[in-house]
Amino acid sequence: MAKRAKEKKIFVLDTSVIIFSHDSILNFAEHDVGIPIVVLEELDQFKKGNDTKNFEAREFTRLLDKLAADHMLQDWIPLNGKSKGKFKVLMDQESTVDARKVFNDNKNDHKIINAALKLQEEQKDKKVILVSKDINLRLKAKSLDIQAEDYETGKIKNVNTLYTGKSEKEDVSSDDINVLFKEGEIDRKKIFGRKKPIINSYYILKSEKNSGLAFYNDEEGKVDLVEKKAVYGIKPRNAEQTFAIHAMMNPNIKLVSINGVAGTGKTLLALASALEQRRNFKQIYLARPIVPLSNKDIGYLPGDIKSKLNPYMEPLWDNLKFIQNQWKETEKEYTRLTDMVNQEKLLITPLAYIRGRSLSNIVFIVDEAQNLTPHEVKTIITRAGENTKIIFTGDVHQIDTPYLDSQSNGLSYLIDRLQDNELFAHVTLEKGERSELANLANELL
Repeated sequence: MAKRAKEKKIFVLDTSVIIFSHDSILNFAEHDVGIPIVVLEELDQFKKGNDTKNFEAREFTRLLDKLAADHMLQDWIPLNGKSKGKFKVLMDQESTVDARKVFNDNKNDHKIINAALKLQEEQKDKKVILVSKDINLRLKAKSLDIQAEDYETGKIKNVNTLYTGKSEKEDVSSDDINVLFKEGEIDRKKIFGRKKPIINSYYILKSEKNSGLAFYNDEEGKVDLVEKKAVYGIKPRNAEQTFAIHAMMNPNIKLVSINGVAGTGKTLLALASALEQRRNFKQIYLARPIVPLSNKDIGYLPGDIKSKLNPYMEPLWDNLKFIQNQWKETEKEYTRLTDMVNQEKLLITPLAYIRGRSLSNIVFIVDEAQNLTPHEVKTIITRAGENTKIIFTGDVHQIDTPYLDSQSNGLSYLIDRLQDNELFAHVTLEKGERSELANLANELL
């Protein structure tokens, strides 16, 4: 019996998909893609500015112009590649069912739904699917009998099975653990046998008599002892924090990610580790993306640009003050940090201000990385020059942007894609160390 022909589909993209990834139009295999005209109008509003959404809007416009060089946008235009489908701009928004009347609003979202409805009426032999990062738009489309999906490219399958970077290994020989403590290392096969661990992974090794913290060093085929060491006065309070410090202090690991809920010490440990190895780098950058409250633009806040941005940078300054206040104001360690800030050896800044700068010979800490898209994370890493170490910290379950979730954010994507790479290490911090009250909130609220 002959196989049934694969059903041809037409995917209708909304603006959120394009500003998430400008090349999304190329990621629908052999199927066709429709772009409502109102989406082009919205992208025109995003074309100016230095934010990622502005970059994505400009890049998409250039891509569309290139693809349609010898065509009219109202025609079905072939996408690049033999196995690709076609695309067109959907001009007609007048469908039999009018979403604007159904929802009593002439907003652009309803025009996009109308474009999909009209296409569904015209293309009865194909399945029309609206693709959006906006869950409310997807729900509205489904209520009008349009199939709607999230944009899946770059989305990991299950965040609950996301690589943690560390695990426990029981039934280890007590003698082998003694050798590890005495020699500082032990042959991999003594601990794991024929099984090869994930590169740069961490272990709590346990026997009936003793236990030890270990790191798998793939380059030498050894299991190294991990000792608890303080960094710039900050002492690790548990095994996970010890692992995180080890990864950030290891000169062979150029890229580190730290995932954990509030109070696990992600940013504090990253900053302290960077300060501990400050002599190996020219500068330390501590940056975070700006996600305005209620997703309003920061322009509505009073004051100049510095005044507008200060509230978003305050948590980073708090971590620096915590480290600095371990010493008296008259001690050299205290004044050294003040001097580093004044001389811009240590720079705390919004992530957008880093764009275009050279990332050579620096430690670059990106806080709240779960609020970045996979493309933004890739852009940051690809700017790394010689002698640069990049540290991403965040909580994949604490998303502050409307078009990202625990599966599609840049931090989850990074952890999932780069595990088992010799330049990368990851540690998930699970135990809160901020206070008993903070732990109570994380556990019960």
